[in-house]
Amino acid sequence: MPHTPQRDQNDAPRRHRFMAIDLELGPGVLVPRQETELLGTQAAGILRQQPPGARVIDMCCGSGNLALGIASQISSAQIWAADLTDSAVAFARRNAERLGFQHRVQIRQGDLFGALAADQLEGTVDMVVCNPPYISAARLEGESAHLLAAEPREAFDGGPYGISIHQRVVRDAVAFLKPGGWLLFEFGEGQHRQAAALIARTKAYESASFARDHTATPRVAVVRKRADAAAHPPTTDQPA
Repeated sequence: MPHTPQRDQNDAPRRHRFMAIDLELGPGVLVPRQETELLGTQAAGILRQQPPGARVIDMCCGSGNLALGIASQISSAQIWAADLTDSAVAFARRNAERLGFQHRVQIRQGDLFGALAADQLEGTVDMVVCNPPYISAARLEGESAHLLAAEPREAFDGGPYGISIHQRVVRDAVAFLKPGGWLLFEFGEGQHRQAAALIARTKAYESASFARDHTATPRVAVVRKRADAAAHPPTTDQPA
């Protein structure tokens, strides 16, 4: 993972460039990384091949970087972005308004897809993108503890195996995606086999493909919902 930016002493909001837009960041919000821009670029490339008016969900949206980056490149997209924490939601809303996307990017707060319960999006979504926490709790207590000096634990902690959020997103996205809809998500170095296993276990998606970073390391899963997939796949809570 790249060098962790240091927080300003006065914790004042600061600007960060992502997918050619300027984001405002501050305390309690993850600084977007280069591999997340890979995710955004892959998503925008797929959406350019889709009919206008695509519906997109950005889950674990943080500062709104993916939702707003996609909105800036796909002018007809309608996007719902969700996060659990007060700080992330506040900065996402601030960024949407500052960039003029507040009418196309709706920001919600809650626990994953539960945040969208009132939006009636089930079965209507063309794409779900997600940059979830993916560092194991043990690593955050050890070799990766330095990450917590400047950014919130919620942005990194992926549970005992680093894939707790992935399990829920892969499973629960099925109910929201149209047949043939796309799911794209980021994962940590060396987690591509776990990601492929989660995808296969739902029996709701076609075979996974992976986008690779500049070192040829798989970092983003790109999968499509099968046309014959059940709306609610079996629970898959065991670790991959």
